[in-house]
Amino acid sequence: MAGWWRALFGRKEREALAPLYGTIVAAARDPDWYARGGVPDTLDGRFDMVAAMLTLVLLRLEAEGDAGRAPSAYLTELFVDDMDGQLRQSGIGDIVVGKHVGRMMSALGGRLGAFRAAFAGGDLDAAITRNLHRGASATASEHALARERLLAVKTRLDAVSLNTLLEGRLTL
Repeated sequence: MAGWWRALFGRKEREALAPLYGTIVAAARDPDWYARGGVPDTLDGRFDMVAAMLTLVLLRLEAEGDAGRAPSAYLTELFVDDMDGQLRQSGIGDIVVGKHVGRMMSALGGRLGAFRAAFAGGDLDAAITRNLHRGASATASEHALARERLLAVKTRLDAVSLNTLLEGRLTL
């Protein structure tokens, strides 16, 4: 019985984060990432951008400690639901959707570790090359633009209150 109440409460909490998730996806779809930032304009490249923007938000929530734990989990659930839907829409069958989603979650976890370390060490270059450009050679200006934009997003995230962030009332 307690699980049912927790699921109901969790659903409302998750739905409340839909505007924030929409902001994350909108930021990831900004054509500038692809046209000038060197991110491949492919399904994989678009996934990389959604994962990168989500990672920045999750790192911001992580900085909140206990207050950020539940929102991080619910936001991650929204990501899983979105990716599951995208896979099904692209024709991936029920039998292998879980395996693909598992790989996506692993990729998200890898990005969390890479960007956490990159921001702590002050050097985003390797994380950008691996996670946005997928090891492909981007021009110096593409790489610089990606770095500048990621840092700008992080700065904006760091400047907003937790409530403003959770309500999705910001521009990434």
